[in-house]
Amino acid sequence: MLYLDGSQGEGGGQILRTALTLSAISGIPFTLTNIRAGRKTPGLRPQHMTAIQAAADICQAEVDGVIIGSDMLVFTPTSAPLARSYEWDIQTAGAATLVLQTVLLPLALADGESSLQVHGGTHVPHSPSAHYLRDVYLPVLLSMGIDVQLFIEVCGWVPQGGGTLNVFIAGNAQPTGLDMRQRGQVERVFGTAIGCNLPSHIPQRMANRATNLLTMVEVPIDVRPTRTRSISTGAGIFLAVEYANGRGGFGALGRKGVPSEAVAEQAVTALLHFHDSEAAVDEHLADQLIVAMVLAQGQSTLSTTTISRHLRTNIDVVRAFAERPIDIDERRRLVTIGE
Repeated sequence: MLYLDGSQGEGGGQILRTALTLSAISGIPFTLTNIRAGRKTPGLRPQHMTAIQAAADICQAEVDGVIIGSDMLVFTPTSAPLARSYEWDIQTAGAATLVLQTVLLPLALADGESSLQVHGGTHVPHSPSAHYLRDVYLPVLLSMGIDVQLFIEVCGWVPQGGGTLNVFIAGNAQPTGLDMRQRGQVERVFGTAIGCNLPSHIPQRMANRATNLLTMVEVPIDVRPTRTRSISTGAGIFLAVEYANGRGGFGALGRKGVPSEAVAEQAVTALLHFHDSEAAVDEHLADQLIVAMVLAQGQSTLSTTTISRHLRTNIDVVRAFAERPIDIDERRRLVTIGE
């Protein structure tokens, strides 16, 4: 039994999700205390409850402490991850993408194909958007040998949620390490400007403004306006920049009273800052790739824009489960997972 302290580092939900992922894969049980101690509302929230349920479902885990507001969890897997069809519903605007990330890698390593349907928020604050997972995270996993397809059936926004993601995981993955120290030449910038239950001029204005601002990158640019329908209303722009050996994703959500052009400018400014950095992956992608890289055969190295507190915290959790050397080079902003 591993004993983990949820107040360590940035003290957020990523400690829980990474522990669930690695416990499901390794079979190592854990006890987590002080869950989300670093947040304004500590303890388990609906999306964390769903992530725990999802992880428990795939490895038939025994769990204790799964109630709203709980600051302690005991999680004991009783089987290897089981490839099959699953469906989970957060029933709020909690991030469906974070629930998906909790179970994605265990099912990718499972013996057989899996299909998932996850309901909740797909484009919500403080979490990767569904477009980010589809256009940034999953392509890098594919280059490692992890085959996952994600389809955004319905968008879900704050406060109602109501989004749906359909996911197909090939299984039987044998991931290999990546050398992402040098990103190579920029190849394209692409993305989507979405208006859900809103007039068509809103996504069109976001797309136009982003395209105009991105001309300085001097590569093919394809930012498409899209209108959708859902039980929830929202808007946002989600951009990805692709290099020969690197990726980054940047988005911004619309807010009442904020012009569409200002929303686009927020996302583009972040993208251009990343482009100027020469890093291979953005800071959020670095955090998300650490778990996949520690599961891969061979050495992996990535360069990023900053060694964030969130990244350090995730590395600490990974070290508790996996006996692999992980080196952080602060000066060059490199993270290396040894063999």
